[in-house]
Amino acid sequence: MSVTVDGDKSGSVPGRARRILRGPRPERVPALVGTACTLIGLIDIAAGVFPRFRASRMHNLAEVLPGTLGPLSAALSLSAGVLLLLLAHGLKRHKRRAWRAAVVLLPLGALAQFAWRHSVTGAVLSLALLALLVRHRDQFAALPDPRSRWRALANFVVMGAGSIALGLVIVSAHPRRVIGSPSLTDRLEHVLYGLFGFEGPVAYTGGTDWTVGYSLGALGMLTALTTIYLAFRPEHPAARLTEDDETKLRALLDKHGARDSLGHFALRRDKGVVFSPSGKAAVCYRVVSGVMLASGDPIGDVEAWPGAIERFMDEAKAHSWTPAVMGCSETGGQVWTRETGLDALELGDEAVVDVAGFSLSGRAMRNVRQMVKRIERNGYTTKVRRVADLSDGELARVRRAAEDWRGTDTERGFSMALGRIGGPGDGEAVIATAHKEDPEDSADSPYGDLKAIIHFVPWGTDGMSLELMRRDRSADPGMNELLIVAALQDAPRLGIERVSLNFAMFRAALARGEKIGAGPVLRVWRGLLVFLSRWFQIESLYKFNAKFQPRWEPRFVVYRTSRDLPRIGFAAMQAEGFVNFTLPRPFTRRRRAAEPHPCAHIVPSQTEHEIRAA
Repeated sequence: MSVTVDGDKSGSVPGRARRILRGPRPERVPALVGTACTLIGLIDIAAGVFPRFRASRMHNLAEVLPGTLGPLSAALSLSAGVLLLLLAHGLKRHKRRAWRAAVVLLPLGALAQFAWRHSVTGAVLSLALLALLVRHRDQFAALPDPRSRWRALANFVVMGAGSIALGLVIVSAHPRRVIGSPSLTDRLEHVLYGLFGFEGPVAYTGGTDWTVGYSLGALGMLTALTTIYLAFRPEHPAARLTEDDETKLRALLDKHGARDSLGHFALRRDKGVVFSPSGKAAVCYRVVSGVMLASGDPIGDVEAWPGAIERFMDEAKAHSWTPAVMGCSETGGQVWTRETGLDALELGDEAVVDVAGFSLSGRAMRNVRQMVKRIERNGYTTKVRRVADLSDGELARVRRAAEDWRGTDTERGFSMALGRIGGPGDGEAVIATAHKEDPEDSADSPYGDLKAIIHFVPWGTDGMSLELMRRDRSADPGMNELLIVAALQDAPRLGIERVSLNFAMFRAALARGEKIGAGPVLRVWRGLLVFLSRWFQIESLYKFNAKFQPRWEPRFVVYRTSRDLPRIGFAAMQAEGFVNFTLPRPFTRRRRAAEPHPCAHIVPSQTEHEIRAA
């Protein structure tokens, strides 16, 4: 397939040639500076804590300085070291604000080491790093990350715990000058008092009381000031989809939505978007833990994809975010790797069922056929309708059931989830519902006779993509099979020719590893995946998809270097909702357990037994 550069660009220079014309890759100075900043921070902390670092040839000069200057210098050295440790990661990520703070702290740390009877080596190292920072200041131009005031609470917890731990080291670093034999409880009490500026139960000889007190007070002040700064600084919210962005994306999907089954998920409102210069293509993304995470293929005309991809990479570079793409198709992976020089790795396979070839007859469909007939004999019925055809009351019940039957407080999903049902403009989505008349339960239930829900989003004009599956835990097992079969059988009536089901992670390895003649490496890899399936839905989700005899479409992760893969994987788990750092809602009622999002890459094993039983 031939892809040209967006029409708004000058000429038709291929992506790799454009990178050559821009010059060589940026120097790795920020990584070196970040590592050096960590080392100097540790040296500054050690200089302010341990007595053995204090005796030097500067002793005679320090003896004539004012008495309080020594303890103050120790506290300053300790504070500068802690802050440099906090800034090291920002320097590695080219952050401008981290550079500015480091330029101020390094000379202060050098001065503190000089004044606190330390050798000139530490001061020289700090000034050498300062010179390196000034020399390469153009390498530190990255803009800030999205942030909220929750960072203040996280800082208070982390800094508080770190200050207590470091405070115990400070209190215990003068064994020859401690009066008596204070217990661990006494030392901890002394640290807690010292962080708030009060004298604790541990006493020292000489002027060590002042040194320990100033150091503990400096740690407490650092914790308080950094927390106050993070709490009151202006928020820098993450990019969100605006109404204008959504209108443009819907126009692109109307023309090119049939290309990718994940296209409609770009309309999640917690994503940002960058458009190509011509506006004919777009890339939607979310920033998670410093990773700029796109999902699926770019939206729009494939000829304009390079322009949108370049805007995406420029945005990542401006903020020093790690660029990554989760779940792109083979065509999308080819364009991404060619235009950016990134690498691609097969992540798994998407199960796609062609409606015309689907049938419950045959030996391969025996288990599904028997399960569906059994459930129907138990009195369950199904309805498959467009969202626009539901009444307001029915839609309200579906929304409430989907919310209440969710097994976690966090809505899971990112790359294959929309996060809403029946929103404005989503009338073409399809809802499949299972019902069972039960006069006693239906009278008291807010859901009426509703027992299970499956929601599909549009995939062009002749396809649909599975978005969520929810069911009442009291319903019979097999609700998912029942509703998927009902949706596939009713699809021709709705003009649907293809249906995208779940995404099966590492499907190819599982399938090939169980065949005769599989090599030892493949068998070991499959064994590891089966072992991990005890906690995550890997094998069971693949087998569940395989019941419907789909064709498998490979999906890829696009990444910069193999070193970024662990970070990208962790960011993807955060985006999908499997790792959550937000505070729990203590006053919300406990939800009834329900099956998790069906399209998630990794699902807790809480419901794995249900899928196996199905």
